Amino acid sequence: MPMPAIDFAVFDTPLGACGIAWSDRGVAGVQLPEPSAAATRARLRRRFPDARESTPPVEVQRAIAGIAALLDGARPQLAEVTLDWEGVGEFERRVYEVARTIPPGATLTYGEVAQRLGDASLARAVGQALGRNPFAIVVPCHRVLAAGGRTGGFSAGGGVETKLALLRIEGAVLV
Repeated sequence: MPMPAIDFAVFDTPLGACGIAWSDRGVAGVQLPEPSAAATRARLRRRFPDARESTPPVEVQRAIAGIAALLDGARPQLAEVTLDWEGVGEFERRVYEVARTIPPGATLTYGEVAQRLGDASLARAVGQALGRNPFAIVVPCHRVLAAGGRTGGFSAGGGVETKLALLRIEGAVLV
């Protein structure tokens, strides 16, 4: 079965130019801001080399509006954004589905996500799966912390500082 065509768009948010890629199956990827819109566009082109820049359909426009609103301090519901799971492994999908249940302003630890998956010993694998999250913000990996409330890592541009900024925007209380 051939891979679906991928389109993408770059859009403004309070944190800078984000990007989103989609297929007819749903959102295929979200890109947090790079230093410029051109850098965000270039990152999307590296992630999706055959993608073309185009006007998003209504469903993707709703996702864009939700992402921008979240980054502006609102609490939109992004769990209803349809994702294109092509290329996402079963374990990662299960991790991302748990992460999508964490509301803005709340956090879980890697161990708590692992427990919700039925095996507390999977905490490290949970962290690795979240490090590969192609749907940043829509799958809120920034809401998952290391044991004891430590920030843990964050693979998006800006690293842990970006993770902390996202949590501050959402009003999360960190110890």
